[in-house]
Amino acid sequence: MSTKVVLVTGASSGIGKSIAQTLKQKGFVVYGTARNPKNYPDSIIPLLPLDVTDQQTINSCISDLLAKEGRIDVLINNAGRGINGTVEEMPIEEAKHIFDTNFFGAVAVAQAVIPHMRSHKSGHIVNITSIAGFMGLPFRGFYSASKSALNIITESMRMELKPFGIEVCSLAPGDFATDIASRRYNAPIAKDSPYFERYNNQLQQIDDHVDGAMNPEIVGEVIYTIVNKSGVRVNYTVGSFLQKLSIYLKRLLPSKLFEAMLSNHYKQ
Repeated sequence: MSTKVVLVTGASSGIGKSIAQTLKQKGFVVYGTARNPKNYPDSIIPLLPLDVTDQQTINSCISDLLAKEGRIDVLINNAGRGINGTVEEMPIEEAKHIFDTNFFGAVAVAQAVIPHMRSHKSGHIVNITSIAGFMGLPFRGFYSASKSALNIITESMRMELKPFGIEVCSLAPGDFATDIASRRYNAPIAKDSPYFERYNNQLQQIDDHVDGAMNPEIVGEVIYTIVNKSGVRVNYTVGSFLQKLSIYLKRLLPSKLFEAMLSNHYKQ
């Protein structure tokens, strides 16, 4: 078979950029996407214009790529956005926007690619979720919820698409050293808010975790292993030992004990 053609959404920076560059180095034909590709003139990966919340740009992106290469063998649904804020005080429009980006955007791109893969009876779709999607985190509830929803829809997609030879899985990263903090939406909070001190302390802790995190190139290596497999598992995780352990502890421990451990970790 000739070299696989890969589409990585949200490949202008961070984890998406690392995935795209790693796969290119491994010999794949890789295209990335960005809302404004002209802002990244030095990208070593060709970037196609795509806003996952805009169906017209999704259709144009997939049509352009198929016109260029004739096929799409691998879709890495990576485009996403971070969000912090309290459940009580989060502007509801921002909450809806995070689902439009992290959940509905990924589904819409998959819907555009699936008919092509189905006609060829092959393909890989990897939905980039998050370890945060396995548990509700304080002041990151909407982010956790959007990634959890993507995890669950992945399970449905796997069973629906398996008869057509399409492999579907999710990859849940933990904290990695990227510029996500500069693109994350932090809900404003008033000084007289009952959450003010705890929320601001949490924001600093989140940024510290990212600054001291692992190199995102590791994620690219895991993706390379996945897209060369048949019979992939439903979910893969990549992160620190403690981050991956937290998923198993949630399954094993009484809920109150696990919640107490999370609260203590996040100084709540």
